[in-house]
Amino acid sequence: MVLKSVREAEKQIFDAEMDKEYPPITGYPEYNKLVAELIFGETSEALKSKRIFTTQSISGSGGLRVGAAFLYKYLPKKVMYYPQPTWGNHVPLFTAANFEMRPYRYLDPKTMTIDEIGMLDDIANIPAGCAILLHVSAHNPTGLDPTKEQWKKLSTVIKETGIFPFFDLAYQGFATGDLDEDAWPVRHFVEEGHKMLVAQSFAKNMGLYAERAGSCSLVSDTEESAVRMGTHMRRVVRFMYSVNPVYGARIVIAILSNPQLKAKWMIELKEMANRIRFMRFALRTGLEREGSKRNWEHITNQIGMFCYTGLSEEQVTKLAKDYGIYMLISGRASMAGVNSKNINKLVKSIIEVTS
Repeated sequence: MVLKSVREAEKQIFDAEMDKEYPPITGYPEYNKLVAELIFGETSEALKSKRIFTTQSISGSGGLRVGAAFLYKYLPKKVMYYPQPTWGNHVPLFTAANFEMRPYRYLDPKTMTIDEIGMLDDIANIPAGCAILLHVSAHNPTGLDPTKEQWKKLSTVIKETGIFPFFDLAYQGFATGDLDEDAWPVRHFVEEGHKMLVAQSFAKNMGLYAERAGSCSLVSDTEESAVRMGTHMRRVVRFMYSVNPVYGARIVIAILSNPQLKAKWMIELKEMANRIRFMRFALRTGLEREGSKRNWEHITNQIGMFCYTGLSEEQVTKLAKDYGIYMLISGRASMAGVNSKNINKLVKSIIEVTS
């Protein structure tokens, strides 16, 4: 599915008969400005004081990889801590950038909730000079996000410990339907004075999967530092892949720079987020209605595209083999693939494999 706002943006780009020349190494300045405002807020003091440097990247993975290469050069300790579990590409990606990867507790598999005590305890014991990877809005794969109070605690302990936060913002607006609400943790850390990196993507919230439109932003403590570090990040991009693709960036610019088109996109984004929330509710209530004796509250406690079902590897395998229903072996299912036509089959199949 292609969003109507994206189709309209594409028509504007086609009618403008744009060239195919190379963009600047870090992408179009207008793109970077609009993206930074989307992430950090148009009234961000850090943006006004020019303490943030943003480069376009090859979607979210590219933003992570550029940030990883940059961070490896300047971080005192080449160690990245990641939540357990995390997105399957995180560990290979940072390992490829020569980081040593170590987990910190995140999910309590018994309660299917965030292990707040374990998480904070692990982070408090991370050596100074290391980095920590943090998911923002719709944690992948669990769908469990810290509350604002938990984010405040995380900010405090990370600052006290002296570790460097690296945010992965892959689903802004796609989790709650509210762009500002989903970016709140990032903005809170900025307000608290953290130096940090943010990798971001338009794959999900604009559906630009194949266009590879994303960014990597560095938040520094001074304008001079941001300029200096930005020069080094520019070199990372140049040596890694030279320049960024322009078509996806032009779509993003067309949408974010046009108030009417941006408003249309935000409506579509909220509709997508609401549909997924409704399917979560339908799945949970369907399982309960069919008499399942298991606790399925975690399905509706989670947010975003992915549902950490709690199904075992054996149950996931049986779903695929006997019922033609596929999810990751970890039990992570894509709620975007659930609809009114297949929900009943999904419910009955899960009942069968969990009975």
